[in-house]
Amino acid sequence: MSELKSSTPLSSGDLSGRVALVTGSARNIGRSIALALARAGAKVMVNALSDQVAAERVAQEIQALGGQAQVHLANVAHPQEVTGLVDACVDSFGRLDILVNNAALRRHANFEQLGWQEWREVMGVILDGSYLCSSAALAHLKQSPMASIINLGGMSAHTGSRERAHVIAAKTGLIGLTRALACDLSEHGINVNCVVPGLIETERGHSAGGGAPEHHAKNKTLSGVRGRPEDVADLVVFLCGPKARYITGQTLHANGGAFFSGG
Repeated sequence: MSELKSSTPLSSGDLSGRVALVTGSARNIGRSIALALARAGAKVMVNALSDQVAAERVAQEIQALGGQAQVHLANVAHPQEVTGLVDACVDSFGRLDILVNNAALRRHANFEQLGWQEWREVMGVILDGSYLCSSAALAHLKQSPMASIINLGGMSAHTGSRERAHVIAAKTGLIGLTRALACDLSEHGINVNCVVPGLIETERGHSAGGGAPEHHAKNKTLSGVRGRPEDVADLVVFLCGPKARYITGQTLHANGGAFFSGG
């Protein structure tokens, strides 16, 4: 799997002076987003559910580049833990300008065997978590002159896939949440967009079902090459920057044309 090279120094980029909170940023796409935001000049709060070691490693990568990063463990499906996460970010850095709702559970389950508890766990992290984090961060984002919320969607929410009813329902809900928040928060100058990764090479552990989802096998990119986490991270950084202030309420795909080509 391709990684952002830690040897590349930070620059005084478009996000200098900004503070970003990235949920689920201990590995894979979340890690790349945290690093990319730091490279653009932002201070970053790294979040994970329980893997302190992996989260600290990301923060250390940012610090090794000359950036600033802190770590706070929290379950984004729990309101009190979300409040603590946002408070820790503001206490550490004094402000909050960027919220990236990346935390997710990417599980597989045949619908006949899909129980209510697993349905709620997935919905709680992906959809409820994005609501909770956005709500908790709002008062701070309203004080920023260039605030952004980025929700991380999923290609299967647009193409469909077997054994992912809970994940697809939650990711589809993020599209509606993105549009609603863009309307409600525009008066405060807060941009809200949804970035949809597709066919990205990532490490998939037990919580993700142990393997790539079905749509990874049946869909192909136009070039035949799978994407890297950095390809998603670059889009997130652009949407958070000054050159994207006219873009809000949108769902933007980063999948090498896989969704467009229909496989």
